[in-house]
Amino acid sequence: MAESMQDIKRRIRSITSTEHITNAMKLVASAKFRKSKLAFDKTNEYLGYVTSAINDACVNAKEVSSVFIGENDQAEKICYIVITSNKGLCGAFNSNVIKRTEALIKENGGKSNLVTIGLKGRDYFLKRGYDISGECLISAEALTFVEARELSQPILKMYEEGEIDKVVLVYTKFVNTMHQEVDTKVLLPMKMEDIVKEEAPKLESPLEFAPSAERVLDYLIPKYMELELYKSMVESSVCEFIGRRVAMENATDNAQDMLGKLSLNYNRARQSAITNELIEIVAGAEALK
Repeated sequence: MAESMQDIKRRIRSITSTEHITNAMKLVASAKFRKSKLAFDKTNEYLGYVTSAINDACVNAKEVSSVFIGENDQAEKICYIVITSNKGLCGAFNSNVIKRTEALIKENGGKSNLVTIGLKGRDYFLKRGYDISGECLISAEALTFVEARELSQPILKMYEEGEIDKVVLVYTKFVNTMHQEVDTKVLLPMKMEDIVKEEAPKLESPLEFAPSAERVLDYLIPKYMELELYKSMVESSVCEFIGRRVAMENATDNAQDMLGKLSLNYNRARQSAITNELIEIVAGAEALK
């Protein structure tokens, strides 16, 4: 019985240490979530300005034609930008993105050109022999717009040179603190119906662009892609920290439940041991009479 109680005490100490770690990780994830959410809100606001400028150029220009604008339904050479995390312990955050990417690749007949953001996605696709043409392994909290711009430059070059026909972003979309979902977004080519919004004011006389509307769009759309990529990376980091916070909170709750059950078992074992000792004392006293 003494050994059984010692085993229970050892398990209680071990689970208590784990509970302290998971609770600390939950608090860290909560703090990083608030920081990333602030950066996401600011980036999303600035992206709206760029989108509005592109919209005005398309609505008010006489004619619009750009290498970055067109239909993308018949594209065969597709580049997938996959955003995952560098670490685990964040629930199904990484696995959901990876599953969606694999499903898209199968729909495209197995042909793929991958650009991975995050260690988990890079390692998964690298082990399975996928063609990875670019990668970014910078942690979410250290990420800057400079890294996103450097990552997008080779992709833009491949698109302009015809090596790829379409650029698809696979990432985790932030809906609210209770709900996040995997989403796909076509970055290139952009469709006119996605650019031109009904609420945009159309001027009475068309704007004049120098040197041309095409040159203006050819400058704005790559900037839009860079900013959209950065915004999606920050948005994914927000969802990652939410997933990690929830996972650590669940782990902490489970540890507390186990501690409650182990404490109950320990108390029962201790009461049983005391009862047995009392029985032995009483039996010995009776034997001496």
